[in-house]
Amino acid sequence: MLYIVPTPIGNLEDITFRAVRLLKEVDFILAENILNSKKLLNFFKIKNNILSYNIYNEHKIIFNIILFLKKCNNIALIADAGTPIISDPGFLLVRHCIKNNIKVSCLPGATAFIPALINSGFSINEFTFIGFLPHKKGKEKKIKTLCKESRTIIIYESPYRILNTLYIIKNYIGNIEKQISICREISKKFEQTIIGNINDIIFFFEKKKPKGEFVIILQGKRGTERI
Repeated sequence: MLYIVPTPIGNLEDITFRAVRLLKEVDFILAENILNSKKLLNFFKIKNNILSYNIYNEHKIIFNIILFLKKCNNIALIADAGTPIISDPGFLLVRHCIKNNIKVSCLPGATAFIPALINSGFSINEFTFIGFLPHKKGKEKKIKTLCKESRTIIIYESPYRILNTLYIIKNYIGNIEKQISICREISKKFEQTIIGNINDIIFFFEKKKPKGEFVIILQGKRGTERI
């Protein structure tokens, strides 16, 4: 069995009892970053074998992992934070497991975009999760399309690119009453949600240096109707 195990995105208490138990019981753990993951494992006194699995080596080691699983062994896949495969490596491994009739079990758990979406107060009947935008090529074209969406849009962004992304959104957002929610450092000590129009949000981050990982929630056209 391959277990997909979510890990905390901030507060280390945001992990399930089942996740901790499985991380102790599996034959070994695949981790995106061994040093980061060891902090979590040490906190919960989890002593297990751990192997690096990331976008740089997954093609090299994936067949060995599949062979190990075929021998009736159990493996847990974890990311640096949150649910693996959502904007993290792991999709390829799951596809190979399915192809080879190896069972996959994804545990429910922490992920950044659900708390950010709920904190925004925007419509959640329909929403589109984008993850990280292209860094350069195609970024502006993608944002132009998203600004026309009727559904609520969810975007991940880093502190180094957040202002650039907001400037591009401003060029295409149209209705100035359309709201944006920016959520940062979810589940951490300095968690913060800022809601306003695009000008308000840009002004805030021009005055205060962006820090932490960001979730941008862009209100869709359907969500602009007043209650």
